[in-house]
Amino acid sequence: MKSFTKTVVVGGSFAGLTAALELKRKGGKAHEVVLVSNSTVFTFIPSLIWVPLKWREIKDITVPIEPVLLKAGVQFIHTDALEVDPETRILKTKQGDITFDHIVIATGPQVDYDVAPGVREHTHYIGTPAGAMRTRKALEELKQNPGPVVIGATQNAGCMGASYEFLFNIEKWMRVEGIRKKTELYWVTPEPFLGHFGIEGIAGGKQMLEAFCRMFNIHYVTGVGIEKVEADTIHLTNGQSLPYKFSMLMPPFHGVNFVKNSAKLEATPTGYIPVKGSYQHVKYEHVWAAGIAIDVKPPFTQGEVPFSVPKTGFPADEAGKTVAENIIRVSQGDHKLKEKPFGKIPGLCIMDAGKKEVIIISNHLFKPRQIAIMVPNVLYDFSKRLFEKYFLWKTRNGYSRLP
Repeated sequence: MKSFTKTVVVGGSFAGLTAALELKRKGGKAHEVVLVSNSTVFTFIPSLIWVPLKWREIKDITVPIEPVLLKAGVQFIHTDALEVDPETRILKTKQGDITFDHIVIATGPQVDYDVAPGVREHTHYIGTPAGAMRTRKALEELKQNPGPVVIGATQNAGCMGASYEFLFNIEKWMRVEGIRKKTELYWVTPEPFLGHFGIEGIAGGKQMLEAFCRMFNIHYVTGVGIEKVEADTIHLTNGQSLPYKFSMLMPPFHGVNFVKNSAKLEATPTGYIPVKGSYQHVKYEHVWAAGIAIDVKPPFTQGEVPFSVPKTGFPADEAGKTVAENIIRVSQGDHKLKEKPFGKIPGLCIMDAGKKEVIIISNHLFKPRQIAIMVPNVLYDFSKRLFEKYFLWKTRNGYSRLP
């Protein structure tokens, strides 16, 4: 008779790495944990906004995950997950089949660069190390030949915060490089107002961001999508056309092919996994999901141009911890699961605004909220830099229990 529970975690970023480490920490010898990932490193994604500006190097914000996992007693398999059959409990990978008692799907996103014609060919994306480095090269060209800059998000996008951060950081960068007076800077977003963020905003946030845009002479267009992008012009769905020399647009995220290829998971058409408030699959009690992989319905009414909710960073970390706790409970015969629905996770975000910052705190991501504040700091931007150092230190040492 098998004397231990085996859990396979697919994905090694915020949600997956946290879930794997917490499972092993809490489960000990009674729990075998295997992490499968197609990457050998953890990348602190929030700091990618600084890489194109040469304010960070990729090596500064990455941690090799195998030493961290092995020290914690978690087996690491570097390979691609291909398909999972939740009924036979077999995960197919490029290195062969893996059996499991439980599986945690924390696979992150697949980026939809084809959301509108020309987005893939003509705009840039900073959400991956490779994309950030390509953006760096494009900014070197912008320095030599300044012109209009368009930053924003496309229809169906959900990660607005990183785009806002890049907007204010590139504005600062252009002033440092001495080309700001030679450019016009535009912000375009499907949000109905500045600072919606896919969470219906925070009290005072709209007015604060409007003030920032006035302060730094940033033109903005809200409630629009991208019709098409040509080599020197971006056409918006409201009929407006913006000339540009450089553009960074945040595209939508979809679920990865691994999920889409696993028909029995009954994922949404965009590849997200339906889960309960415990992050347990709605049909399979031994299938769990966390991070971007979960299906979250926007709680607000969409306008003419749809957009999504943010599922990155702190919410992913919290979901990973919840999954780990619940798998441990189930393996010990306790079926009273911890419920922490996505919308009730506290909101905690530090938005870097180009040598300035805004700290966003709320007791829930979605309304209703009892606490929701945005605290601006226009003199320094140390909080996010400190948080980066803290989280990388925490990750290198495997301190998954820490917030």
